Amino acid sequence: MTEGDGQLEARLAEQEVFEPPESFVEQANVSDPGVYDEFDENWPECWEAAADLLDWETDYDQVLDDSNPPFYEWFTGGELNASANCLDRHLDERGDEVAIEWVGEPVDEDDRSFTYEELHREVNEFAAALRAQGVEEDDVVTMYMPMIPELPIAMLACARIGAPHSVVFAGFSADALATRMNSADSEYLVTCDGYYRRGDPLDHLDKANEGLAEVEHDTTTVVVDRLGPNGDDFGHELGDDQIDYGDLVADHEGAEVEPVTRDAEDMLFLMYTSGTTGKPKGVKHTTGGYLSWVSWTSQSVLDIKPDDTYFCSADIGWITGHSYIVYGPLALGTTTMMYEGTPDHPERDRLWEIVEEHEATQLYTAPTAIRAFMKWGEEFPDRHDLSSLRLLGTVGEPINPRAWKWYYQHIGNEECPIVDTWWQTETGGMMVTTLPGVKDMKPGAAGPPLPGLDVQILDTLGDEVEPGKAGYLTVQKPWPGMLRTLYNNDERYIEEYWAEYSDTDSDDPDDWVYFPEDGAKIDEDGYITVLGRVDDVLNVSGHRLGTMEIESAIVGVEGVAEAAVVGGDHDIKGEAVYAYVTTEDGYEGNDELRDAIVAGVEDAIGPIARPEQVVFTPDLPKTRSGKIMRRLLENIADGKELGNTSTLRNPEIVEEIQRKAKGE
Repeated sequence: MTEGDGQLEARLAEQEVFEPPESFVEQANVSDPGVYDEFDENWPECWEAAADLLDWETDYDQVLDDSNPPFYEWFTGGELNASANCLDRHLDERGDEVAIEWVGEPVDEDDRSFTYEELHREVNEFAAALRAQGVEEDDVVTMYMPMIPELPIAMLACARIGAPHSVVFAGFSADALATRMNSADSEYLVTCDGYYRRGDPLDHLDKANEGLAEVEHDTTTVVVDRLGPNGDDFGHELGDDQIDYGDLVADHEGAEVEPVTRDAEDMLFLMYTSGTTGKPKGVKHTTGGYLSWVSWTSQSVLDIKPDDTYFCSADIGWITGHSYIVYGPLALGTTTMMYEGTPDHPERDRLWEIVEEHEATQLYTAPTAIRAFMKWGEEFPDRHDLSSLRLLGTVGEPINPRAWKWYYQHIGNEECPIVDTWWQTETGGMMVTTLPGVKDMKPGAAGPPLPGLDVQILDTLGDEVEPGKAGYLTVQKPWPGMLRTLYNNDERYIEEYWAEYSDTDSDDPDDWVYFPEDGAKIDEDGYITVLGRVDDVLNVSGHRLGTMEIESAIVGVEGVAEAAVVGGDHDIKGEAVYAYVTTEDGYEGNDELRDAIVAGVEDAIGPIARPEQVVFTPDLPKTRSGKIMRRLLENIADGKELGNTSTLRNPEIVEEIQRKAKGE
């Protein structure tokens, strides 16, 4: 590192507020600071701005019907079709422009581009094929697929014929597939023979068939041939109730399907998310409110324009991919990118190679990935021209200030605003973040609530906390993208999301508060820092400590790439802090770094948060989606049996962590 680089690092480390670049503000979709006051004064009619981004077959009568809280309805009386909004309406002006740019994992394989005209044709053909197999309006079609183009094609085909889809992440187990199909009474599955991971073909159909064997009703399955000859070794033979996707589409070549008119409150899709009871919750999202919300947030927060090449590195198996790879970007008529592989295969610069080659204008990724990029070193992005990037975003978890500043410097060249977005599967889209053309950025703080949202941080009595104090994040008023209920379980919907602060017998919408079970704090400027799940809280000697806050302090120590903090049983404290830490390249996990970590935690939070043990490890146990399996780390801390590790992408690391924790 040169002296100049060192001075730059020091300046960034001290800086706490960053203004958006003037050049960005001048071209931003939203740049008027008055938008916050305007939306507050004109609520809920302010959300007509979101609805106006869509084409409606029948105009809505009312923006919000709040007569039966918490079962709110948006744009009542309005009718539209999501597939038509993502495809048909763009054909005249953008038919020849690329809608989806797909990058497959094997580098030597040709990428696939779909213009809006081509995507429209493929969606129509598969919509006709689904109908021919008996799929009718309101039938739930399950998709168990990796990041291949046939997944968004199938989603849009279902939307076209009014059949809600339920996408199951390809990394989930066969049992997870069966559980979701049984819960949704889904008789149709779209899957594939396999896919690539780190250059190797994986057998996916065998896992799908294992799940189908546990489905309690008859099913019809459509199988995409992703692997071609490379899948021959798996010896797949389709069963009597299974049909090849290519053959099925060929039978409907050139077919056109008139989009089915859907009520704004008709279900667009189900997405299952984990629940506190262990039984997945089927989150129901509707056509009008959800599509308007993801369109408005895509335009206002991600600054998406039709001539952009927008890159979100998430998986469509999660809500981020639904909202900000498929529906939001395509509703705005832009080019949206899909990548099948991992960011470090075949080399650690793969993501930057893709950004450079396709001249991506936005990058929306997870803090987990950014911490990995930091660990690998800036030499990998430095190999590539990333000047096409105009905006950076983070999603999925809070990002600590050090990772934020690394992202800002080494990926955005200090010229791209960063939107640090808090939201959930249940919210449908972004809720707390800066508008990049309006607000300054504070590393570590997501930002203020978006215009038109009333987000408050409350204590256990339901009173607002003072600035700097931690409390519970709550949303005080409904919003268009919100979930409508849990599938076939209205009681659980109320119990899990609305019962914490509200009078459940009241018909007054002011008495109902949405509680997402996240802890947060707010500063004097109204910027919210999300501290993580309320259940990710340790009770050390009677003090409640957020694991996210401790992890952020640890990652703020020079040389640390990633950290996971869990609680372990302790005879005196009740619970003690155990930290599992990976180091950046060029740093060793030694006593000196361990002392620096302990000092960093004590400085940031206090001696009460001092880790009982700091275990250095080359990696943390993670699921295939990148989520750290803290349950296993808790078992290690307590010396318990580990249980099932089969869902991990790196199960071998667990025994190594065990040995290190024992000092072996």
